[in-house]
Amino acid sequence: MTNKPIKSALVSVFHKEGLDELVQILIKKEVLFYSTGGTATYLQSLGANVVEVADLTGYPSILGGRVKTLHPKIHGGILARRNEASDLAELAKYEIPTIDLVVVDLYPFEETVASGADDEAIIEKIDIGGIALIRGAAKNFEDVVIVPSQAYYQPLAQILAAQDGETNLEQRRDFAKAAFDVSSHYDGHIYQYFAKHTETPSIKISHSQSQVLRYGENPHQKGVFYGDLPALFERLNGKELSYNNLVDIDGAIQLVNEFDEPFFAVIKHTNACGAATGATILEAWKKALAGDPVSAFGGVLACNRPIDTETAKAINEIFIEVLIAPEYSEEALIILKSKKNRILLRQKMPITATKVVKNVLNGVLVQESDSKNAEVENFDIKTTRKPSEIEIQDIIFGEKIVKHLKSNAICLVKGGQLIGSGCGQTSRIDALKQAIAKAHHYEFDMKGSILSSDAFFPFSDSVAYAHRYGIEVIVQPGGSVKDSETIDYCENAGMCLVMTGLRHFKH
Repeated sequence: MTNKPIKSALVSVFHKEGLDELVQILIKKEVLFYSTGGTATYLQSLGANVVEVADLTGYPSILGGRVKTLHPKIHGGILARRNEASDLAELAKYEIPTIDLVVVDLYPFEETVASGADDEAIIEKIDIGGIALIRGAAKNFEDVVIVPSQAYYQPLAQILAAQDGETNLEQRRDFAKAAFDVSSHYDGHIYQYFAKHTETPSIKISHSQSQVLRYGENPHQKGVFYGDLPALFERLNGKELSYNNLVDIDGAIQLVNEFDEPFFAVIKHTNACGAATGATILEAWKKALAGDPVSAFGGVLACNRPIDTETAKAINEIFIEVLIAPEYSEEALIILKSKKNRILLRQKMPITATKVVKNVLNGVLVQESDSKNAEVENFDIKTTRKPSEIEIQDIIFGEKIVKHLKSNAICLVKGGQLIGSGCGQTSRIDALKQAIAKAHHYEFDMKGSILSSDAFFPFSDSVAYAHRYGIEVIVQPGGSVKDSETIDYCENAGMCLVMTGLRHFKH
């Protein structure tokens, strides 16, 4: 494979950190640089031989810097095919020099949007010339090397240092692939910015970072996470996160986000097997664990308060896979790190999702996240028996829990504690039976508890079954053609029936 030397380079970068090593290698090879503005000044400070782009094109930078490199004398030198006599003849005719290397680092559009900048500042960070340079150089990879972002300064420097300032075709093709990765990601975020307030006919999803997982959902499946985990969590202990860990962590975070008061969740296979509020985070943990201590084994835990020493001691008594908290005391960390594989994550920032995306058939489904909760003022109480203030608090709690269980779902709550749940069942009565069986197994008194259902009861059999166990308050969205049967049963039995008008299917 024939190597090609680099005799000329066009450099136009936003971030200059880390560029010096590459430039110094090129200077030693007597490479001629073309550049503009601050980048040209930077290159000259390193001792580079620099020709200003304006001197090459005969045009200054115009429109406040919007147009610098968009000129045939730049793009002709990049796109000319070195093995095409007609291309070389035109270069000679119009006095266009060949350019062997293009180094670009685009305006930070994504970062500017994230900073909360106004529209004018964001629009000015849409790079035009840089994208054109990247695409042109990548297209002509047989003759030109493209460095499309700051992340690739070092890789090219290492190649040139090892190969006496030259690159081979395979390496140039790899840089071209990286270039189109960078440009498509950049354009995708611009599209998302313009599309954020409107319905659009297409979807663009792009993540510039990835992490290869040990395996996917099962050992025979490959798995990759695309996203920036270090931006969200600091891993303080334990092994790398698995595919299933990440799915459960997502479910745990979504549930914890529902609560402002001290709250603990225990997640298994995306469902809450334990959930509770408390006056302290220790109380919340003890109540959450008591809801189903068997299922908590190997679970993913999440809370919304710092982990103190006493809470760490209590958690340390059982085997868990993952613990997520906003902070840990120094002594708590010492205690929890006693298990070397236990994954401890410090959550750095709020994590919310406005969209849900799911692969289906030969495409994807996209929907808004289920961010709506039942509100007291919208309760439609269908019975003479009304809920007490304490029961209303549990209704609100139960509705937040059942929303995050797989359908068909029923949860039983009492005193800010999940005492029984049935989820992922093919019938509502089976979900109810599962929830009651759980509560009975762990010796909870179901009298005074609240039953929340993620969808309506198609028949009165479920409320009749619940009534046998002392459950008197039923919460459901309503909407069945046979709602009257359920209402009549509750009224005649002296039960309370609250319809929220809000269904929470989760598949």
